[in-house]
Amino acid sequence: MLNQLCRFSLPQHLTLPNFEGLDLGTLEKTGASGLALYASSQIDRSASQIDRSLSWKDIKWLQTITNLPILVKGVMTAEDTRLAVQAGAAGIIVSNHGARQLDYVPATISCLEEVVKAARGQIPVFLDGGVRRGTDVFKALALGASGIFIGRPVVYALAVEGEAGVRKVLQMLRDELELTMSLAGCCSVKDINRSYIQTEADMFRALSRL
Repeated sequence: MLNQLCRFSLPQHLTLPNFEGLDLGTLEKTGASGLALYASSQIDRSASQIDRSLSWKDIKWLQTITNLPILVKGVMTAEDTRLAVQAGAAGIIVSNHGARQLDYVPATISCLEEVVKAARGQIPVFLDGGVRRGTDVFKALALGASGIFIGRPVVYALAVEGEAGVRKVLQMLRDELELTMSLAGCCSVKDINRSYIQTEADMFRALSRL
């Protein structure tokens, strides 16, 4: 939705390398948001580029053509977590895809613990989205994430200062994480646990006991 509201479109000198050789239909002809047209097109189903036949069974098919671990991105509920585990996913990435497609979609950090609990340690769970500071990394690890993915900070740094900018951003995040760990009394990443975090749900539970 955000792409549509902003009428996002690529400048003429930029292309979509990942889509080269594919039949994009009206994607390249639209004057509005090409990415939004690719993702949805609910009015004209013939213009949609989404294969609606995709299902969890396709994960098993992917496993027959690659030895690479298959991680499922976009999982935000316990139900989908269990389905991903049953389908044989090697890991889960909790993500709302930048919160660009659906207004009011929950923040990934608020969904993380539910997914971690549903995974029950069977596969690793990663967090994607909203990581801007080392404290965000600390919170994600405390809520059970095996690791985090960084998007926009790296892209912005790359645009401003190239490789040096990316290195600077990663170092800043590391320094902030180490400072947070020191102030929290954690000597290693293994020491980071749930007791360091208080969520809104925790506060509601505490109030209900009063």
